[in-house]
Order: sequence, then structure tokens, then C-alpha cells
Amino acid sequence: MRIIDRIALFLLVVGGLNWGLVGLFQFDLVAWICGGSESVISRIIYVLVALSALWSISLFFKHNELLETEA
Repeated sequence: MRIIDRIALFLLVVGGLNWGLVGLFQFDLVAWICGGSESVISRIIYVLVALSALWSISLFFKHNELLETEA
């Protein structure tokens, strides 16, 4: 797994946990840490999470050596 894949997956975990907190407790952790949902840092994190989701779509089509050895 390449480093960019790991970064994308890490950001997706952060985004998923944040959305879970928003859904369950109406608490936006990213906004709380970064000083509000309208702050520049929060918006950058939100954009990075969205870009990570787009990048991770490619993981569905990635050739997996582990599957090849089992087949």
C-alpha cells in the first residue's frame, strides 16, 4: 500500500469519526478543534477529507497481489 493510500484512508477515518459524532451528538470535533466550521483550517480539513474520498475510489479498482496468489 502506497503512502498516499494510507494518508487517504487515515483522513477518511477522521472524517468518518467526525460525521459519527455529528450524527450521534451534534458535535463537530474538527470545528471544535480548529475554532469553528467557518475557520480556514476546518475548511482545509473538510476539503482534504473529500479529496481523500475521491482518491480512495481508485482503491476499488487497484490490482491486489493477495487476491492473485489465492486464485
